[in-house]
Amino acid sequence: MSSPDCMDRREMAVRAFREGCSCSQAILAAYADPSVLDRETALRVASGFGGGLARLGRTCGAVTGGVMALGLRHGAGTAGNEEAKVRLYETVRRFVTEFEARHGSSECRTLLGVDLGSAEGMSRAREQNLFETRCAAFVRDAAEILEGLI
Repeated sequence: MSSPDCMDRREMAVRAFREGCSCSQAILAAYADPSVLDRETALRVASGFGGGLARLGRTCGAVTGGVMALGLRHGAGTAGNEEAKVRLYETVRRFVTEFEARHGSSECRTLLGVDLGSAEGMSRAREQNLFETRCAAFVRDAAEILEGLI
């Protein structure tokens, strides 16, 4: 059973996305421990990852935001900590594998079926309401998967 705090973070991520944050920003801002990374810095750090890395259509921003959040929580804080790296990589693989199991891919261009880097692709995404119908679901699912891993 999820705690109220878990529900709040998932809802916070979806709300942030619907209010104009990119998918990566929404996830990282919701899941970053504020004592480690404040909201404004989280939004800045994640700002280039939306749309599959600056709208290049590569890895979905909800996934990259999740990977950053996992790194903040479980990553090595010093160079050479191979044990922490191995544990984090395993957790990241579980996160990505679960996301791909739910959606068939973790690649933005494949998930949306449009190229957000082109004017035509962005126009089609808006016309088809993909940000609301698909991207919000990707943010919600990434948050749900994170809840099971953190």
